[in-house]
Amino acid sequence: MKLIKRICLQHNLKQRIADNHKRLYRTVYAWSHDPDLAADIAQEAMAKALKRVNQLRDASKLDSWLFGILINCWRDHFRMTRETVDIDNVEITHDETPEHVQQTRDMVQSVRKSISRLPETQRQVVTLVNLEGFSYAETAEILNIPVGTVMSRLSRARSSLADYLLSYKTDHDVNLETPKLRRIK
Repeated sequence: MKLIKRICLQHNLKQRIADNHKRLYRTVYAWSHDPDLAADIAQEAMAKALKRVNQLRDASKLDSWLFGILINCWRDHFRMTRETVDIDNVEITHDETPEHVQQTRDMVQSVRKSISRLPETQRQVVTLVNLEGFSYAETAEILNIPVGTVMSRLSRARSSLADYLLSYKTDHDVNLETPKLRRIK
């Protein structure tokens, strides 16, 4: 008796699954706007649901279970159709050569060394304006000095740095940009 009841219940569930085919198709069509894709994915979801009908524990949750299968079929479709690149055909290049990396390290070291040679007052202004990005007015406020003093210290510091770094440039054949002046805010 229980076996017959279970068979009838499964048959009833299979019929309810089959009755949902149009809803599944409509949903996938709304997602994709492709009738062929919608038909394929809805059919795949139906096949999986019918094959696994005995895994449904609560018949009242058929819709959520069925649409869960549908969304998984949708995701699987895109996982399988994702464009792949043959790694053997990829040319691997890198802009930074070991020489360039070493040259950059040397220049950074030289800039740090040249900044450390500046008097403390000039070092403070250079680091606040050029490294931390503060305006002249903000730097003046931080150091509690007039804006004109910030500008003159920065000018002297940049001049000293330029002399040192230009000698570095000629020794190492490096392209150094001329420093850009900032406006007073």
